[in-house]
Amino acid sequence: MAEKFSVKNLSQGIDSESIMAQYDREFAYRRFQGPMKYIVSTIAIVWAILQLYTAAFGVFPPTLQRAPHVGFALVLIFLLYPFRTKNSDKGIPWYDYILVALSLMVSIYHIIEYEGIIYRVGLFNKTDTIISVIAVLLVLEATRRIAGPVLVTLASFFLLYAYFGPYFPGLFSHRGYNIYRIATYGWLQTESILGIPIMVSSTFIFLFLVFASFLKKTGIGDWLTDLALAVAGHATGGPAKAAVVASATQGTVSGSSVANTVGTGSITIPLMKSIGYRSEFAAAVEAAASTGGQLMPPIMGAAAFIMTEFTNLPYITIALSAAIPAILYFTGIFVMVHLEAKKTGLKGLPKSQLPSAKKLIKEKWFLSLPIFGIIYFLASGQSPMKAAFYGIVLTILVSFIRKDTRIGFKGILEGLEDGARSALPVVMACASAGIIVGVVTLTGLGLKLAHGIVKLSAGNIYLTMVFTMIASIILGMGMPTTANYIIQATIAAPALVTVGVPVIAAHLFVFYFGIIADITPPVALAAFAGSGIAGSNPFKTGIQASKLAFAAYLVPYIFATSPVLVLYEATPLKLTIALITALIGMVGIGGGVSGFLVTRCKSWERILLFATGLGLVVVNWRVNLVAGAVFALIYLLLRNRARKEDMKLREQNA
Repeated sequence: MAEKFSVKNLSQGIDSESIMAQYDREFAYRRFQGPMKYIVSTIAIVWAILQLYTAAFGVFPPTLQRAPHVGFALVLIFLLYPFRTKNSDKGIPWYDYILVALSLMVSIYHIIEYEGIIYRVGLFNKTDTIISVIAVLLVLEATRRIAGPVLVTLASFFLLYAYFGPYFPGLFSHRGYNIYRIATYGWLQTESILGIPIMVSSTFIFLFLVFASFLKKTGIGDWLTDLALAVAGHATGGPAKAAVVASATQGTVSGSSVANTVGTGSITIPLMKSIGYRSEFAAAVEAAASTGGQLMPPIMGAAAFIMTEFTNLPYITIALSAAIPAILYFTGIFVMVHLEAKKTGLKGLPKSQLPSAKKLIKEKWFLSLPIFGIIYFLASGQSPMKAAFYGIVLTILVSFIRKDTRIGFKGILEGLEDGARSALPVVMACASAGIIVGVVTLTGLGLKLAHGIVKLSAGNIYLTMVFTMIASIILGMGMPTTANYIIQATIAAPALVTVGVPVIAAHLFVFYFGIIADITPPVALAAFAGSGIAGSNPFKTGIQASKLAFAAYLVPYIFATSPVLVLYEATPLKLTIALITALIGMVGIGGGVSGFLVTRCKSWERILLFATGLGLVVVNWRVNLVAGAVFALIYLLLRNRARKEDMKLREQNA
């Protein structure tokens, strides 16, 4: 019997760390040996323990909770991340030690001067100003090192805008603020760097990232991937379908498109290539599916937690609202994969070579308990912070059920360290995005921009959505999803609300397109990471990934104009009908884009399939009836032609 596929024997030979470091700055850090390795680990573990302490016993006052949170991140970034990414294999230069010392100074200043800062609000002294200027510059430099230049450039522009306000034309003009006001507002108050994004990072987000790191320690990622292979690997185009299923479930564990692509793709991409998929297509499938992982509840990437503060909605409401758009996203990709496999005649893998689903569930079913547990905690009314804390405890407890999943004391320390490290890009994204939010609030720019977008689109909801989509994708090409969402939630989402889009749909709209940027050329980081594994052309892979996710580009427009799909004013009957027609519509859109449904389609059939797909996704029963009837006719026509083609082929082979 042929050896069965598994995560452990398939991922050998793929240097996932170097691929991630190449396409994601988060992984381009210094690999220490000796004393410095233990110093960095200790700092990260202490940070994580302090966060767990506040989760268990209550948070500190705002600035005492948030400033040390940023301080820990700054210290670790200047120790781990070099001035230039190509110097990641070298030691720590003298100037980084100075930056570490300054990071400690600006964060400790909040602790020492806590009461004085409160009393001096609006009348800060010279020392306050100097400390604040240093803190802002440290945040910008740390962000550049871990998130790249785009977010830093944008934050710097907004700081200049705050200073040179009188010189900006028309709508954008304001009275301007001096350096003293900008700096102290940025660091000593709770509307900028230490504003809502860092508040959420220092409470909910950090703990969920630690929870995800403990899930990885139990081996749940490998188990989910093996389970996906067992369930879908034997079907038509099986490995590609397994990639979609695995990436959807891995989104619960990883909030990074690149990390998800490399982690799952190191198994699924070689498998797809082994049964005949082109390299570009194999990499694109994994990239498109992995990118959608951030849309998948319950974790949904860090931005979902910030959404709770911007929308004033409970996290469980946001997670439930995001569920159907996530289902539609993965349905669209799954359909495209299936049709491509049918069109090219690609089969699945023999069941004898695949893991046994029954055995996997019997042996390690308990690994899913923490995920169901955290959903239960959230649904029962626990705060996200408490839910994450209980989830971490539950993960450690269930790991002891089997010896090979047991975390142990060393594993607990590693889980704390890994969670702290994974929080670094999120903290800096929140801090720098907080600068932008602070300037927007200070200058009143937010209302002006929202008004400007609506005026530019003449109040047309579709034009407003197009402008917002373009802005979200452009921003998403150069910055983390978290920062992209924060900026768009401040500027663009209010414009969508103004033209009639419900709040939850408006925020999910900008969140959705910020994520899709990871597979949108020319800067499609997830697609480029997948191409690194597949050995394919990166740009062609990005184009293919966009094509695979084409239906997904339409989903935000649908739920923004038909918010029943995000459970806004939804009844069970309306929701059921909308979901069924939308799923069928995804099949129609997939057939139109791929040129194949039951058999190869003619040009006019492709156009009609695409149009009927759109008509079925739209929540309008009259349009649905017409589109459904046309779709059924085309399907019957294609089925009849396929039957004739099959009979003709049999006669030729007879």
